[in-house]
Amino acid sequence: MPQEFLTTPERLRYQTVPASLLEVDIRQHFHLTEADRTFLTSFRGAANRLGLALQVGVLRLMGFLPEAWASQLPPEAVAFVATQLATEATHLADYGARQQTRSDHFLAVLRHLEYRKWEPLDAAWLEPWLVERALEHDGDRVLLAMTCQKLHQARIARPAIGTLERLVGGISDLATQETYRRLAPLLTDEVRQQLDTLLLPETGRQLTRHRWLVQPATVSNPAAIVIALDKLRYLDGLGVASWDVSSLHPNRQKRLALLARSRSNRNLERLPAAKRYPVLVAFVRESYLTLTDEVLSMVDAFWEQSLAKARRAHDQYQQQVVAAKDTALRTLAQAVEIVLDEDQTPAGQVRPRIYDQVPREDLVLAWEAVQTMLYPTRHSHLSFLAKRYPLFKQFTPRLLEQLGFQQGFAGDDFGAALQLVSELQAGRRRKLPEQAPTGFLKPTWRKFVLGDALSAEQQRPAYELSVLATLRDRLRSGDVYVAPSHRYADLSSYLIPPAEWEQVRPELCAQLGLPPMTTDRLTERVQELADLLGPMKTLLEAGGDVRLEAGELVVTRPAAQEVPAGAQALQQEIGRRLPAVDLTDILVEVNAWLGFTAHLPGLVHAPRGDEHDTRLLATLLATGCNIPLADMARSAALPYQSLWWTATNYLRDDTLKAANNLLVNEHHRQWLASYWGDGTFSSSDGQRFAVSGKVRNARALPTYFGTGRGVTMQTHSSDQYAQYGSKVVPATLRDATVVLDEIVDNETDLALAEHTTDTAGYSDIIFALFDLLGLFFCPRMRDLADQRLYKIRGQDWTYPDLRFTGTVNPDYIRRHWDELLRLAGSIKSGRVTASLFLSKLQAYPRQNHLTYVLQAYGQLIKTRFILRYLQSQPLRQRIHAQLNKGEELHALRAWLWFGSEGVIRRKQQEAQTEAARCLTLLTNCVLLWNTIYMQEVLQQLRAEGYPVDEAHFQYLSPSRYEHINRLGKYSFTNPAHLDPLHRRPLRHPGDPMA
Repeated sequence: MPQEFLTTPERLRYQTVPASLLEVDIRQHFHLTEADRTFLTSFRGAANRLGLALQVGVLRLMGFLPEAWASQLPPEAVAFVATQLATEATHLADYGARQQTRSDHFLAVLRHLEYRKWEPLDAAWLEPWLVERALEHDGDRVLLAMTCQKLHQARIARPAIGTLERLVGGISDLATQETYRRLAPLLTDEVRQQLDTLLLPETGRQLTRHRWLVQPATVSNPAAIVIALDKLRYLDGLGVASWDVSSLHPNRQKRLALLARSRSNRNLERLPAAKRYPVLVAFVRESYLTLTDEVLSMVDAFWEQSLAKARRAHDQYQQQVVAAKDTALRTLAQAVEIVLDEDQTPAGQVRPRIYDQVPREDLVLAWEAVQTMLYPTRHSHLSFLAKRYPLFKQFTPRLLEQLGFQQGFAGDDFGAALQLVSELQAGRRRKLPEQAPTGFLKPTWRKFVLGDALSAEQQRPAYELSVLATLRDRLRSGDVYVAPSHRYADLSSYLIPPAEWEQVRPELCAQLGLPPMTTDRLTERVQELADLLGPMKTLLEAGGDVRLEAGELVVTRPAAQEVPAGAQALQQEIGRRLPAVDLTDILVEVNAWLGFTAHLPGLVHAPRGDEHDTRLLATLLATGCNIPLADMARSAALPYQSLWWTATNYLRDDTLKAANNLLVNEHHRQWLASYWGDGTFSSSDGQRFAVSGKVRNARALPTYFGTGRGVTMQTHSSDQYAQYGSKVVPATLRDATVVLDEIVDNETDLALAEHTTDTAGYSDIIFALFDLLGLFFCPRMRDLADQRLYKIRGQDWTYPDLRFTGTVNPDYIRRHWDELLRLAGSIKSGRVTASLFLSKLQAYPRQNHLTYVLQAYGQLIKTRFILRYLQSQPLRQRIHAQLNKGEELHALRAWLWFGSEGVIRRKQQEAQTEAARCLTLLTNCVLLWNTIYMQEVLQQLRAEGYPVDEAHFQYLSPSRYEHINRLGKYSFTNPAHLDPLHRRPLRHPGDPMA
């Protein structure tokens, strides 16, 4: 049955003109063309012409005309149109006294813009289109936004939002039916029986196969790898690798698989067959892909751990050798002196006399030290890695047997070497042949494997390890791939197929904001670079903040922004008036305003009792503050089991993101937030947290974690302070790899157009991708004097005295331009994440033409940006100010993340991601609560006659927490239930903890 899903504020937003419009939107949609002016001349009266012109702009902007549009329009939009008509904005008050006039004028505007009204029959063609989109996205709010955009593009004035809301609300059932229809050919009786078996307990097993497959690995060691290979073998027995599920969009498969992973066996058994079997098919298929990726990532991590241990052992050994060198030489010299003294020591007494003066153990140590100095390669870190060969043999035979490694690069003999090692480890060969393939060996491995230091028995393990090390490197880059897989698939499989690209190219290029002739974008960028060269030369000659000293570029660091005394006083006055509040009360209040808990639907549909929101807020607070649920249960006097069930059933990455989007949107609508920014500028940065125990995605980073390990929470923050994205990544992963993911996935009302990071967040390829996706990337770059700039080949331009040592060939980029667009379209449509594709390109040992052309275009964009950056002090200040906002938010997040001494104890990355989302949600709750109450304080100050200056609002910040109590309250009153000796009764073993 169709359902309404919008909240009252959301529905109001769809029915009204935005309270404020960006200047670019006003100029784009309310500019009157010659055709518009000709159309308006047929109407009499300044009021009529102004009203009609504004309707033209509103229809272009929104795709429909709200009821009370005239009273909702921002004054700047009215003034902009009035100026074009050489009339007064006040004439709008005289427009449309008669309803019939307004109706006739609206129909005339529709005809002029070639629009038409919505008709009930339009649902017939829109519904199948919506089903296709639902198979891709499966989010009611996303689908509604796409529907409005589709009608806008089709030039159909959309109906009342309730009509579309009910239409979209009924699509879920149709999408379920369509999913079953598409999978029907696969669902034979045998497959159905296999799927039903997943939910039944087996003899001798404590878990069903479903729960067994769901359990993730928490460590990367041989035992965990073998267990994952066992799961893959089981799925291979079901024939999962050959199942054809290509008729379902990958996003739909992931969504259905998530349902199966999160639900109990009993709950899945209760689903109707039309829903249960597609869910289980998706679960099994995604499990196969996930397990393949999991096995290879665990092998990669085990390699990393083994190399680190081998290097530490090697360093330790070298330190021992250095310490023993002098002793060894003295010891050997003493022994040699006895050997040479033929008069004092007869030949038969040499050895006893030596052992009498020099113990044999000392001689052995001295000999080993000398051998190390004579043969240094014998004791490289690889020799210590070879000692771990038995650990690798616990899983590598099965790894090579079960996973079908395919060669994406056949330029050397690695394929033959991999086949040889597979046969050796499977026992089909016993000895390493004399002419084993070695052309693939890197110099370090070649020296170790083919050197004279290894015996025949040692050479085989060394050779096998060299092949396995090369396999690891080539899996990272894509030279070797596995099918099917998410992370280790063929590089070309991540892009939209060429035939499909031809069909979707126009729509995706429109979404990317590219001109009709898409190569015009390249021409524009080249011309913009040319326009910046002259002013750059003039700037350097003037010798100001940006100047040349002895031929070296010098950029004076911008002075810290001075906060006016009045702004400081205002900030202090606000601090004195903000209510002192408990963190729990903030959550309760914000939820009362927005009902964000309604955006956290459960996997298991159960009636929500009176205490539901209380339990949900308690689990949110516990997860976001890193407090164990058992501690929260005792502190809040809530049953632990109910909190655990609530957290398991309601806190998921997708639902937390939807609730967070609601908070960001509400914060964006606050009038005070507009003084901090317009929501188009954002930044990202990583915040590192230590972990406890063995955590697969944790990495060592001594600067932050000492001898421990940790992860990074990557957060994305808008210029209005709200945080719209968060992601957990290994601590050693470069920020540039993941900077685009949350921006592309942004579903908030923030119209993001610019993004900044610190130095670690950029690369040439990132510059290229940002520009191709229609975004402006403006990182804060250190060492500008050392940055390489690029000239344009074939252009006889005069370049300023900077490091223009590179060359970009626009013709080469133009030849491969469509491939760049296909990559951008693949990222925009969600077929591949930017981070996954970037990690492949960065690991690629031989850059293919796509990498080259991306780098070339990125070099052009980077050069253009650096010249803009140097010439614009306001731009440098904006970047610096935005990154400072990010630092303020890091302080707030660290203050909120106080439980468990700030150490992450969650083993699975999925659980860590949920914690990061909860922390972001708590952060945005605090920001929204502070902003709203700051507005109340400002209004009160004005009413009292306090000199409130709007110019000071930009210096205020909502990331304050000195007035918030995060620790709860303690009572020190004498308990009433003590006995005469002031002791309390013992607890019965069956009673719960109070």
